[in-house]
Formats: sequence, C-alpha cells, structure tokens
Amino acid sequence: MAPSRGPLPLARTLHATLNGHKGPVNVARYAKGSAKYIITGGQDRSVRLWNASLGTEIKAFNAHGYEVLSISVAHDNAKFASSGGDRSVFVWDVTTGMTTRRLAGHMGKIHAVEFNEDASVLASGSFDSTVRLWDLRAQSRAPIQILDEARDAIQTIHIDSTTILTGSVDGYVRTYDLRKGELRSDYVGHPVTSIVPTKDSQTILITTLDSHIRLMDMSNGKMLNDFSGHANSSYKCRACFGHGEANIICGDENGMIWAWDLLDAKLLQPNPPPKVHNKVITWTEYHPLEASEMITSSADGTCKVWRHPT
Repeated sequence: MAPSRGPLPLARTLHATLNGHKGPVNVARYAKGSAKYIITGGQDRSVRLWNASLGTEIKAFNAHGYEVLSISVAHDNAKFASSGGDRSVFVWDVTTGMTTRRLAGHMGKIHAVEFNEDASVLASGSFDSTVRLWDLRAQSRAPIQILDEARDAIQTIHIDSTTILTGSVDGYVRTYDLRKGELRSDYVGHPVTSIVPTKDSQTILITTLDSHIRLMDMSNGKMLNDFSGHANSSYKCRACFGHGEANIICGDENGMIWAWDLLDAKLLQPNPPPKVHNKVITWTEYHPLEASEMITSSADGTCKVWRHPT
C-alpha cells in the first residue's frame, strides 16, 4: 500500500520570517524533539537562536571569525557544534552562549559538522577532502580518526551508531561501516552537496550539482528514483523528506520551493512552484515532529517558517 501523501507540502503559509543576519543564511537547523527552536548560521559569522513560534531572536553566538557553513544540534539541545571558514569546529554551551571546545586540524574551511546519536563523537568534513572524527569525552584535542579517501571537498556528512556517510565534490557517496571496518564508494557522477537518510537508514536522499536529487538504496548503492525540474548547478541547496517521508522537498537557486512524490517522482502542485525567497534557497528542513511545519533559509538573509493553515 502506498503511503498517504497527506497535505500537499506546498499548501502552507508563511508563519514567520527570521530576519537578523546581515547577508546569506547558509544553514538552519531545528532543535531536537518538540522544542520550538531554530538555530541558524550565516555569512555574517554569527549563529543565532530563534523561537520558531514567535519568530523572535533569543540569542546570538559570536565567536567565528569567518562565515558559518554548518551546524549540528546535540540530542539533548544542551550544546551544538558549528563550523565554517575558521578551519576549526566550535562546540557551544547553549545556556552560557560560550564555546567549550575548538577543534583544530583541518587545512581548509569546514563545510559539514555532525554529532553522532549521543553527541559523544563529532564528525567534520572539509575543503581539504578529509573527514575528522573527534571524541568529545576525551581530553585530547586530536582527532581519533581521519578519513582521507575523498579526492575533493567534503560537503556533507551523516553519522549514526554503525555508519558514517560522506558526500564529496568528487561525485562519490562513501559509506563507512564501523562494525565491519569496510568502505563502499558509490559514484553519482556529479558533485554531492547533501545526503539525508530515511529514519530507518534504508535509503538516502542525495543532492547533486546537476539539478537532480536521487534516492539511493543504502545496502547496495542502487538508485531507486530521480527528482528533477529545479535549478541547482552552482550552490549547496539542501533537500529533505517531507512529513512521513512520503515526499521530497527542496529549494533551488531561483528562490523556488519544489516538492515531488517519493514513489513516482512526480512534481506536486502547485506547478510551477512558488518563488518564496529573493535569492538561492540554501537549506530546507522539516520539523522533527510537527507534520505541519518546515523551514527554509536563503542567501537573501532570511530564514522562513512555513506552516499548513489550520
């Protein structure tokens, strides 16, 4: 039986515009669980915490000397990690607003940072083509492992209890099986800018700079579906699954937000999609629990909260 499509993913209205960054917003992440908080990172070197319901800024985190490109929130929302042009990973205490660690070692800007499930390990991926793993329980500031198989910049990482997934500009998605100590490299053919697994980790969504988004079987690397129509050839535009993983949602370089049915890859209405930002949409993320809410961030300097009308 096909999953219910539910409400059309584009049949939603603008709930709030988070407008505090000076310049492009590169990343926007929800806090974990049911918390109504969003954290954003921008070209202006700041990280900002927002109340999604009220659309108000709670706190600004200012320690970066260069643009912020990636953010990962720990499972308990007590800390988050951020990275960017500094070539160091910053680990922050949310309550105090202070950095508790700065992890140095990369030779280029850090495009991706991601906690594992219990936030004991942090993975960072860089322009220097390496992924570094950091044990946050250890006193040592040295990485516990360096993954150097990629031949170009690492753009995206996902880490769980048994696997590490990386996407690189060299066109490969690499799957590191931590239990078996094995690596599988799947060639997509175009620079990979984001990877998002389904909740059961059976398939992953791969965004590439050829204006395509692909669904891949995690077990064997087989491509299961291909979503296209949007414009994405130059910038990182992170795609995501919609509610119940029944559809795919992604913003593009023209400021339009697109949605496809997961099973048949058909564009959902309205078609053509609405233009909701003035510049490229850098990030799209669905609320972890709320079926009716999602966020988009853009190079136009805003992050927008969208909700289905009630």
